[in-house]
Amino acid sequence: MKKKAPVGTPSPAAVPPPFPQVHCYSWRPSGGRINFGDQLAEVIVDSVLMSRGRLRSEEVRRPARLLSVGSVLHFARSGDTVWGTGVNGKIVEEHHRFEALDVRAVRGPLTADFLRGRGIAVPDVYGDPALLIPRLLPGRFVPTGEEGPIFVPNLNDLPHVASLALPIPVVSPLRGWNHVISRIVASRFVLASSLHGLIIAEAYGVPARYVRLTERETLFKYQDYHAGTGRTDLTFATSIEQGLEMGGMPGISVSFDPLLDAFPHDLWSDPAP
Repeated sequence: MKKKAPVGTPSPAAVPPPFPQVHCYSWRPSGGRINFGDQLAEVIVDSVLMSRGRLRSEEVRRPARLLSVGSVLHFARSGDTVWGTGVNGKIVEEHHRFEALDVRAVRGPLTADFLRGRGIAVPDVYGDPALLIPRLLPGRFVPTGEEGPIFVPNLNDLPHVASLALPIPVVSPLRGWNHVISRIVASRFVLASSLHGLIIAEAYGVPARYVRLTERETLFKYQDYHAGTGRTDLTFATSIEQGLEMGGMPGISVSFDPLLDAFPHDLWSDPAP
């Protein structure tokens, strides 16, 4: 079966300013609400910039485009900057139409291998930028473990999940990013088919397990993230009950200092006089 071309649209375009800016890409489903993981692209870039007293809306020396959170590499254009983005395993190679990218970090080594196979230089700096949220927003979300297990489904699993009688609460990925994170850090165990459900849980030290209820997503992004956090042999459950029995995945074993250090602050260079 032939794979489809990418579906979705960039962030809604406003009237372009009369000066150069950095556009931070975030994906939205066509005609739908934005997924909480994709909301995090702008949240994280804003937080990193504000740590140095800058804002996304500033005039800069030259226009640029930054891709960070999400499996959105197929939306990249030649000349774009990449910081933490990953390949979407459902998208065929010919839909990646760029020839040259400025890569500072990628989600994991599988994405790195894909880009290197196209002759693009990629540093050995891995990790999804959402892993930095506890550091970027200190004290904003505090793990309590006061609530029982929850399930955070992938956006494309929602129709299937709606037909099931699951034994634990479901947290929709279509809620606001702050609501989803609040529910995750309040839980003592997170089951998820949402990749960012897993990432946020692990970033805050909440035990998590990937639950693969459908085949709507390929394994690529989960394996890429898992390997990018210093782990091998991703194992997953195929039911909520099995996930509860398996318990959390092995913990993250690498530092994300290099990922934060790789943020492209230089894109926000002051404009010429």
